[in-house]
Amino acid sequence: MIKKNRNVLGLLLTLTFLFGMTTLNTYAAPLNDEVPVDSKSKSGLPGSVITYKLDIPGEAGQIMNVSANSTSGWNSPTVVPNTITFGANETKTVSVNVPIPVGATEGQSDITTVDVTVVAGNPVEFDPLQLTTTVVVPKPAIGRPMVTITSYSTGNKTLFAGNEMNLQVVLGNNGKVSAENIIVTFDGTDFYPRESGGVRTTGTLPPGNTNTITQKFLIGDALAWANVASMKATVNYTDPLGTAYSEVFTLSFVIAEPSSSGFAATATPNIPQRPQLVVTGYSTDIDPLQPGSIFELKLDVKNLGMADAKNVSAVIGGGGMPSNEEGKPQPGGVSGGSSDLTTFAPLGSSNVIFMGDVSKDQTAVVTQKLVANVTAQPGAYPLKLSFVYIDAKGNRLVDDQVITLLVYSLPQVEVSFYRDAGIITAGMENILPLQVTNLGKKTYVLGNMKVSAENADLLNNILLVGALDPGGYYTLDASLTPYQEGPLDLKVVINYTDDFNQPRFIEQVIPVEVQPAMEVPPDMGDGNTPNGEGPVVPAPETFWQKVVRFFKGLFGLDSGLQQPVETYPVQETPSGEVIPVPAIPKG
Repeated sequence: MIKKNRNVLGLLLTLTFLFGMTTLNTYAAPLNDEVPVDSKSKSGLPGSVITYKLDIPGEAGQIMNVSANSTSGWNSPTVVPNTITFGANETKTVSVNVPIPVGATEGQSDITTVDVTVVAGNPVEFDPLQLTTTVVVPKPAIGRPMVTITSYSTGNKTLFAGNEMNLQVVLGNNGKVSAENIIVTFDGTDFYPRESGGVRTTGTLPPGNTNTITQKFLIGDALAWANVASMKATVNYTDPLGTAYSEVFTLSFVIAEPSSSGFAATATPNIPQRPQLVVTGYSTDIDPLQPGSIFELKLDVKNLGMADAKNVSAVIGGGGMPSNEEGKPQPGGVSGGSSDLTTFAPLGSSNVIFMGDVSKDQTAVVTQKLVANVTAQPGAYPLKLSFVYIDAKGNRLVDDQVITLLVYSLPQVEVSFYRDAGIITAGMENILPLQVTNLGKKTYVLGNMKVSAENADLLNNILLVGALDPGGYYTLDASLTPYQEGPLDLKVVINYTDDFNQPRFIEQVIPVEVQPAMEVPPDMGDGNTPNGEGPVVPAPETFWQKVVRFFKGLFGLDSGLQQPVETYPVQETPSGEVIPVPAIPKG
């Protein structure tokens, strides 16, 4: 008997050992593995967000959680996505965003610990990953640039209203470091810029050096009797470290008065009797413009010359050579060459628009439907315009103009619930499972996402999103306590900075329905209901009542225990008739 039990025990041990070996072979995995990362140490400016890329390998059926914690008290890092599911032999990329505080100082660093945990599938233990982020503050330059206008001139030509003026401005740097990215903007009443729209740029200006810029203007008729007219010149520039500076100067010009016959012996100025078409304003029906936008461009064109323009045609993109019927070039225009429609192309019609005759001082409106190229990058794009017309003598003339259109690449995101929010009840705390998803084709850096609603309290409703990859998402579980039932609009606002460093925000509204709060009848403390009617409690049975029921049972009579009778209130019909309700015994 003992020998037989020993054989059974040996068989059980053998099966247990074989089953254990099979289990180990099935879940065999390295005990430790290191998380691949693009860099374990990075640096950045105060207020910026540093992103680390982790490439985590996995097997089919594995689910991993990724978490990150700061060890120096900085704002909590974010992980996108923080839960990943793997297919067969698949590698997933995870972004760890480490925000640097605005008040961080030079050399301050933070160590972020990243933990990867397998929650399902073949277990793998990853070593904790430590990421070091260091603050770098640019060192200020010694001294600063100082750009001034040392001189300006319009030549020896007398200035008259209706004439062109060629302004030359000499810029000098009286500072101690070089001035870079110099932009000069001219702004004067009744001075109409030609060719460049009144904006000129120049290269780097070392200390002690000078640069000369030129700008052509058309003097308006309103200055014919002004004698002296002024113009403002604004100079914007930066130092080598990118610090911006701005200077404003006032330029003054003497405008000669036209002669009056019989009162003066001054020779009549030789004012050319020719038309002059100028774009005084323009706008688009879509703002802002983005790659792929289809929009309508509206131009306000005014004839500021001294004669009428006939058979005017506007050429979008520029182009045109003034000539007479024999094909010989004529004065008064600039050769435009071929049209440049690389960024903006016409739709519905060609780039040539017939305007007809434009009289002196008349303003004509020109519209053209255009499309922005989908390959256009964010930036400022100049668009050349040419106006081809005939003057009173039959000469064919061309006036060239340049306008600037701005192209933005704004984030395309959607805010929604990543799961069913369930029944939202008034007066109770409800969880809002919100999620923002990047629907665009590029990575966007977003600021704070805030959820708000009227007639409700919200907790945990503000969160910094950071960098969001294409197709990526970020979740926010806010707590909502509505005051009353009915429809409720959840307003979600996300702040960000556009391509021209201007603050913008995205606002979306999510409608929800708030259900009424559940009504619980009050307890009177003695088991009674609010109307004062309590439950009917039977009186205890006496000894003689038990004896009587016993003898009733012997003779075949009803010997059951008599139950108490509940009474109900009298009901009335709408006409006032009373309907009696019979008493019904309990049981």
